[in-house]
Amino acid sequence: MIIRDKEFGEVLVRRNALSRGVRFSVSTSGRLQMSVPKYTSEFLAKRFLSQNRDTIRAKLPVKDPASQRARDAKKKILMKKAKDYLPYRLEYFAKLYGYSYEKIRLSHANTRWGSCSSNRTISLNIGLMNVPEILRDYVIIHELAHLNHMDHSAAFWREVGSHDPRYKEHRKKLNQFSPGV
Repeated sequence: MIIRDKEFGEVLVRRNALSRGVRFSVSTSGRLQMSVPKYTSEFLAKRFLSQNRDTIRAKLPVKDPASQRARDAKKKILMKKAKDYLPYRLEYFAKLYGYSYEKIRLSHANTRWGSCSSNRTISLNIGLMNVPEILRDYVIIHELAHLNHMDHSAAFWREVGSHDPRYKEHRKKLNQFSPGV
């Protein structure tokens, strides 16, 4: 459930069957989150929020609701761009270099550009749309190489290097950007 609050913006309320009390935290987007016992009504959640405003203000770094909305809008735009671009680019390199993967997943993780799971799912961060194309290509090649090497062994890096001879330079440049949206 989401409570719209004038001061805190959208407050995400999560019901938890194991919870015995109310707990506040802040999500990675800066949104206030509230964990409540499973059968807590919206009325009680709102009342608890009102009664604890001073404590929340003092203890939690909640972002301004306008910046939350701006971040949500940016994420939506990036997701659309990523859906239009990343699956086709991944397919291009997979065919070019003879890789086969099961599916692609788009994410907006704050700490990683991509990942490859043992069930051959490649996840790519929508934040890749904010970096130069050559760095996007490096990440895609990096994740495709994980289909053959699920580690960062010397064999893995040789494979990456065979498709991107300048991978060390690209890797270093990528560190100048943040995957978080």
